Parts: sequence; C-alpha cells; structure tokens
Amino acid sequence: MPTVMEKELAHKLIDRLPQQATWDDLMHEIYVREAIERGLADSKAERTKDVKEVRAKYGLPM
Repeated sequence: MPTVMEKELAHKLIDRLPQQATWDDLMHEIYVREAIERGLADSKAERTKDVKEVRAKYGLPM
C-alpha cells in the first residue's frame, strides 16, 4: 500500500537537490526514499529474511 506523502518532506527533498538537478535526479531521490520507507516497514512488521537464508537460496558463498 502506498504511503501518504507529506508535502513538507517533499519540499525539503527538493530543497536539498542542487540547483541544476534534473527530473531524473528528483525521481531517483523519491525512489530511494520510498525504498527505504518500505524496507523499514518490512523490518518493523518482521517481514525480513536472514542474510544466510538469502545467500543459500541463490547459491552465494556465506
């Protein structure tokens, strides 16, 4: 479920971008922030997996 955007946070995000920032720069910042928020929500709801379990699934070294 999408999170509700707080306009003040959006303004702060834009204000932190350099003067020559592009739309792509803004979209990247939005994507990163949303990914972090989703990860934190998953962690809080205990929807995470141990690194060893993920590495084993993909045959990666421990």
